[in-house]
Amino acid sequence: MTALSIRKDRTPAVLRKLAKAETNTRVARRLLAIANALSGMSRKEAAEAAGMDRQTFARRATARRAT
Repeated sequence: MTALSIRKDRTPAVLRKLAKAETNTRVARRLLAIANALSGMSRKEAAEAAGMDRQTFARRATARRAT
């Protein structure tokens, strides 16, 4: 299984601002999880802090990458 890479063209602060303005809760949680991971949290910690589990975070990231 290959590791997922996270794009780094947006800073964690920018992602948190986008999450705050987002009306779709699922999208906001995903943005927060990515911001947390970019800030140095493990993927598991980042996902849990954003209200999801690690597998959901990985699955959503993979789904976005495939489109």
